[in-house]
Amino acid sequence: MSGNIMEQNSTWSIMNVRLSHVVPMVVASASIMFAQPAEAAGTAAGTVITNAATATYDDAGGNPQSVPSNPVTVTVDELLDVTVVSTDPSNIVVQPGNTGRVLGFDVTNTGNGSEAFTLTANGTLGGDQFDPTVTSIYLDDVSGGGTVGVYDPGVDILYTPGSNDPVLAPDATRRVFILSTIPGAAGDGNIGLANLTAAATTGTGAPGTSFTGQGQGGGDAIVGTTGADGVDDGGYVVQTATITFAKTQAVTAPASLGGGTISAPNTAVGGVKAVPGSIITYTLTATVSGSGSLSNVAISDAIPANTTYEASSMTLQGSPLTDTGDADAGNTSVSGTTVTGINVNLGTLSAGVRSVTFQVKIN
Repeated sequence: MSGNIMEQNSTWSIMNVRLSHVVPMVVASASIMFAQPAEAAGTAAGTVITNAATATYDDAGGNPQSVPSNPVTVTVDELLDVTVVSTDPSNIVVQPGNTGRVLGFDVTNTGNGSEAFTLTANGTLGGDQFDPTVTSIYLDDVSGGGTVGVYDPGVDILYTPGSNDPVLAPDATRRVFILSTIPGAAGDGNIGLANLTAAATTGTGAPGTSFTGQGQGGGDAIVGTTGADGVDDGGYVVQTATITFAKTQAVTAPASLGGGTISAPNTAVGGVKAVPGSIITYTLTATVSGSGSLSNVAISDAIPANTTYEASSMTLQGSPLTDTGDADAGNTSVSGTTVTGINVNLGTLSAGVRSVTFQVKIN
């Protein structure tokens, strides 16, 4: 009987064995122990993950016992990933022959380790109408000397490959600018593309490519889904505008002479020529062509000798303008009490026709 009892107790002890799994211990390597966890690619490179388990049981005397397993550790490898994104919402407007025209890009380390990136720019891409000549690459100065995110000449840092490759922590972003010269032969409406490439200095390649022992914290460096080299395009668009300017006149004879209008001093309509008292209507026409715009366009005209300005006769696109300087676009130049000229500020003009008229009377 006692033998059977002992066998039962022995069997019961074995059945009471309990296994406990210890939550893995994560230990950061000394080089990154104060870094925030990477959000883009998960746990930071160099992090050491330690895991151990415990078995517990009741011995033959009913006493609880435990046995730990050996710990196992793994060091998280570095994932090499990067993205490049143009920061310009549309093509940058340029003129033929422009120099130092800026395109902006954001370079973001989407890997899980601190990494340096080599930058290259290329203006000879396909699918456009001209090739911008890339002259330099600048790193946005983040020390407070300029406006972050905006190209500041004389403040931002000229990039030299291999000398000041930007080093980015996981999820960190650096604004980069490329400057280009626009060919003088680029035509109106033409588009020219340029791109920026950022490549991990540790190495690039097909996803999964491994660089043994070169990862942050002593592990391997593994190429991620981006190939460890991000690239994006930016564009320039040529917008040119030209203006032609013409003046015409029409002469209306006094009513006392039967009226009638002539188009030039020596061309009569209805047998009447320009005589004292006739009214000359001048039409000034500005025609802008091209896809661009012209700024600060203004029209002025002197009142001819032997004539007198007809008060309040100015119009712009058929709408009356006042003679005095006020909210509208027109005003007159005055010497004493005599009007000596008219002025109309048209501002910025894109393609189209703008007409100004005014009248004088022959003395």
